[in-house]
Parts: sequence; C-alpha cells; structure tokens
Amino acid sequence: MDNLLLLYGHGAAARYRSNSAPARSFNAVTPSAAMPLDHMPVDARPREKLLQRGPAALSDTELLAILLRTGIPGKDVLQLADELLRTPHRVAESGTQALGFGGIAGLLHTDPKALAQVKGLGPAKRAEILAVLELARRAMAQRLQERAVLDSPQAVRQFFQLHLSALPHEVFAVMFLDVQNRMLAMEEMFKGTVSQTSVYPREVVVRALHHQASAVVLAHNHPSGSVQPSRADEALTQTLKSALALIDVRVLDHIIVAQGQSLSMAEQGLV
Repeated sequence: MDNLLLLYGHGAAARYRSNSAPARSFNAVTPSAAMPLDHMPVDARPREKLLQRGPAALSDTELLAILLRTGIPGKDVLQLADELLRTPHRVAESGTQALGFGGIAGLLHTDPKALAQVKGLGPAKRAEILAVLELARRAMAQRLQERAVLDSPQAVRQFFQLHLSALPHEVFAVMFLDVQNRMLAMEEMFKGTVSQTSVYPREVVVRALHHQASAVVLAHNHPSGSVQPSRADEALTQTLKSALALIDVRVLDHIIVAQGQSLSMAEQGLV
C-alpha cells in the first residue's frame, strides 16, 4: 500500500482464532515411482492401492498418477506425476527451466498457460487438473455457506488461498456474510499490479448493501510470496472498517495469502 487512494501493496486482518492442525504430508516419492506400472504387483498399483487401503495410504505422486491415468512416450504415468511435482530448477547445461511445479499445491495453483507448456500434458489432462481445483473451490464455498466462518477460520484461509494465491497480480476480494456469519458471496473486487491495488471503500459499501451483508472478511494476495502486512494494509483495513461501520457492517478479518501460506490480521490484533 503506497498511497491511500486507496493503494495498497501488502497486508490483511482478522478477529477469530485459527484451529489449524498440522497438515499431513504425503509428498514422499515411493519406490514404485521408478517402476513401470505393468511391472508392479497389482496391489501396489495406485488405483488398486487406493481402493484397498484408502487415499491416505498414497503419496502425492500416486494420487496424481491416478488423475493423469496414462503417461507419455518414454515415461509411465508415475514418472510423469513425479516430474510434475518436483521443485522447478535450472538445467545447468542448457539454462532452461526443468519440469516441475513444486508439489501438489504448486500444480493445482499454477496458471493454465503454464500447464500447456508441459510436453505430453494434453488438453484432457490439463482439463482434469483444473477441474480438481474448481471442485475444491466449490466444496470449500459450500462449507462456508452452511457454517459460520467463525467456526471454521482455517477453511476461510484455504478458500482464499484456492482463489487468490496463484494469481500473478494483486487482487482484493471481499467475502460477504449474513447475520449468522455464513457466506453469502465472495467477490474479487479490485485488481492491480504485482505489488499494489487501488481499493475504493465506496464500492465495498455498495456491494455490502447489495448483498444485505451483516459482516465481511477482506482478503488479498501477495504475489511476492510474503504475507506480512504493510502499513498501507493496516491503514486500508481501518478505513474500510470505518466506512462499513456507517451501515452497521462489521469487518471480521483481513486475510493475506501467498503460495502455501496465509496470515490473519485479526489474529495479529490489526483489525
């Protein structure tokens, strides 16, 4: 946030506690990733393993292989899945960028154009990956429409991460809540550059009245990767809080998201 026009560069706020539990990680590549599928025991193949032992028994590589279904010439599906999940790095000899999106989160949040650059990842496979992300967004939205956001603060963070964290430019979004703090709607209201966005309090007030909201959760992303709020973020939060108070709408939180992380300004005492 460089100016209060309102221009902001980095920040967010919130007033409920997060009950987030440590996320389970299944990123380890199993020995099966180096073995062609037709050479593996039937009960060790990803699909059969999932049906017999449940999804938690599979690595990220194996789960992605089920989604992809087939490999490409020279690589079976497990090898392809493994490469897609690797951390990207430069190939010293050629100086080119090696295949890899840095794990499941990186893959699901990547730009569709980046997926299109992967050799062998055709329209059908790209569509399936994008569909999984959209299903996750809709499932999270349904949960927030059925339950008070105060009961599931981690779900709110995850919801905004699914929507905003992969965007290459800053976006300021508002979640509008009913009197029971259930989600009425979420709107991406203002779009900016890689480092700042112009936010107009009047427009936020107009949309709050349109939805007949009783409260809101503010959110924006930081393409830079840092979720620490700036002074401009703090100033914007207080400006919106004052503007919305005039129509008896509360600001419950302002959340900042980036790839793989989020911050609640309310939990930091900044709302």
